[in-house]
Amino acid sequence: MLTSLTIQNYALIEELSVEFTDGLTILTGETGAGKSIIIDALGLLLGERSTPSVVRTGTTKAVVEGTFSVRGNRGVAGILREHGLEPAEVLLIRREISTKSPGRSFLNDSPVPLGVISSIGDFLVDLHGQHEHQSLLRPSTHIEFLDAFGSLNGDRALYQEAFTTLRTLVQRYDTLRDRARGLKEKEDLYKFQLREIDDVHPDPDEEEQLLTEIRILDNAEKVFSTAQELSALLYDGDRSMFDLFSTVNEKLQLLATVDQRFAEGVSETESAKAVVEELARFLRDYVSRMDFSPGRVDEVRERLGRLSLLKKKFGGSVESVLEHRARISEALRSSTNVDEELMRLEGEIDDSRSKSVILAERLSKKRSSIARKIEPEVMHALESLGMPNVSFSVSIKLHEVSEENSKAADPGIVLWNDKKMLLTENGFDQAEFLVSANVGEEPRPLARIASGGEISRIMLALKSVIARHYRVPVVVFDEIDSGVSGRIAQAVGNSLKKLAGTIQVIVITHLPQIAGLADTHFGVYKNDDGNRTTTFLKKLSAEECVEEVARLLSGEKITEAGLKGARELMRKS
Repeated sequence: MLTSLTIQNYALIEELSVEFTDGLTILTGETGAGKSIIIDALGLLLGERSTPSVVRTGTTKAVVEGTFSVRGNRGVAGILREHGLEPAEVLLIRREISTKSPGRSFLNDSPVPLGVISSIGDFLVDLHGQHEHQSLLRPSTHIEFLDAFGSLNGDRALYQEAFTTLRTLVQRYDTLRDRARGLKEKEDLYKFQLREIDDVHPDPDEEEQLLTEIRILDNAEKVFSTAQELSALLYDGDRSMFDLFSTVNEKLQLLATVDQRFAEGVSETESAKAVVEELARFLRDYVSRMDFSPGRVDEVRERLGRLSLLKKKFGGSVESVLEHRARISEALRSSTNVDEELMRLEGEIDDSRSKSVILAERLSKKRSSIARKIEPEVMHALESLGMPNVSFSVSIKLHEVSEENSKAADPGIVLWNDKKMLLTENGFDQAEFLVSANVGEEPRPLARIASGGEISRIMLALKSVIARHYRVPVVVFDEIDSGVSGRIAQAVGNSLKKLAGTIQVIVITHLPQIAGLADTHFGVYKNDDGNRTTTFLKKLSAEECVEEVARLLSGEKITEAGLKGARELMRKS
């Protein structure tokens, strides 16, 4: 239920804060006092769009904030979880409309897109009047009301579970089938590429080794002669470094016998001799293994060329070539299992489709029976609301698919009673409420009823019949008294009062017969101080309620007779 509403700098409202209770809440006031402004502000909390023009003159930002008790409201909890917000028993919605920047929306102080507010609003308040939030005017909701009236939520949930399973299986099948098609199209290419790579059989480290080898082979003669020269200088030639270090070592050993401080030099020259000897050994071994064969140069160049070609085709490096090979190998391996998986999924889809059809058929039969029950109840309620000539009917059509607009592969299309039908979240059925407001007129869709008063009373009749199953805990009626008076007004009031015993009802009215039934009564007033006009709200005391009902009975000047009539009217209530 709606527990509080705060409005700041919105149209004629400078600042307004009001606490709401359950039951029947009535708002009354002079024409132009700002009653509809309050309802418009409430519409913002339900996700309706706005413009900076609503911001009060002289200010830059309007704020509307509402608190709702949502304990047990599974619809709200589901949307909160869907958007990563923690479900709570109290929901705070805030809208900010600015003249300088885009508007902002908040849920429990967390910023959210306006679409989230709108989705949640559908589970909080039904707003009837000149507003978008009139769920019964949307034919898509009629089937939900029909199911609620017939207590079919359990059957509906079973069907939707089966239908969701069917849809999930089909999505998996389509994804796998598309993947299989892609693999089939690429299978020959992948096999060719795999053979191409395997024919070369690249090694991650070989390219660098080959590049080193080709540099050596290109400079083989210079390397050979230089290595031989170095070998002679170090060890093999006359007066080689090894011989010189040997002579130096002998002289140092002689000096060390005289002065031990030369001993360190002896050790160092021995180390130098060992280094020279090791380097000379390496050079001799290197020279002995050198291959001057021109054929080897051609082999290395050819190998580098084949590696270069693979690199150009598959990513620019040997590593990327090997990674590509791993990917296409895995793709080819997995493709062998795709056909088996598709066959398995086809079987599951057939079973799931059959189950969905059985549950949809059960729902359809029950809905047809329920439609015949709800029609006389609504018509009886409309008669008591002063619409005796109104006929109300529920049109249930099966979602049949014609040959020209059907798709054989559409998983929702099934054959039922020799007809092609489309399965949706609601089963086979499309339901719509039809109304004929006058004798002799053809029933028309509810959304095409022209009179706001008629719409409100039809809504009220439907709500009265369905209230105990209704999913939205708050209903707001603007223009509920349009075109009614006297006995009919009393009947409308009694119906509202009865409805308020089930859900929270907020009504703007000019009728004393309705105002006198209030559990809580607010007066809406406009104050003009000569400079600015301001709308404000006041909760009326018991005596003030009597005076307000008397004003509605007798006009601006309240008389004793009016007060007496108001008390009698309220006592009868």
